[in-house]
Amino acid sequence: MADTTPTLADLDMHPYLVEGELPPGLASKVGIYAIFDEAKTLQYVGYSRDVSVGLTQHLVRCPQQCHWFKVHTVTRPSRTLLEEIRKSWISEYGTIPPGNADQQTMWEKPIDAKAFMTEVERDEIANAEPSQTNKLLKQLARRVEADVKAKVADRGAQIPIKFNPKLKEQGLLALK
Repeated sequence: MADTTPTLADLDMHPYLVEGELPPGLASKVGIYAIFDEAKTLQYVGYSRDVSVGLTQHLVRCPQQCHWFKVHTVTRPSRTLLEEIRKSWISEYGTIPPGNADQQTMWEKPIDAKAFMTEVERDEIANAEPSQTNKLLKQLARRVEADVKAKVADRGAQIPIKFNPKLKEQGLLALK
């Protein structure tokens, strides 16, 4: 594809998952994508050096909002070009999608397991010896990881999900 600014309306809508997998041909492709929910309402516009990895990250972070997407790949990567396309698509849509507004952290940052702590876990971590804090955070991250994997599986995904083990000690879940 040429490195021009396509309109969002001109791009084909693709199902997020086909037989439990992301559509083929997106791995190692630099591009920009728009993600839509089940009702085909725009949720997020982002770009990645590897569209397949980017779409997988969003599916893991926001499984219920990832049902459809539109994508445009570029042959000569340029952050400036991708930012211009993102602004153009959001402007064309007429409203800022939640993933580019108040839900941006949820869409773009590692999952913070601490946000899902129970009262018991909060007390355990608050009263733990410093040497035990990382262990407790890792346990918390593993519990949240199981919930995340279950939600992704509920969407019908059959893709392998591996989180960075080092970040679990900080209570964070980021794809490896």
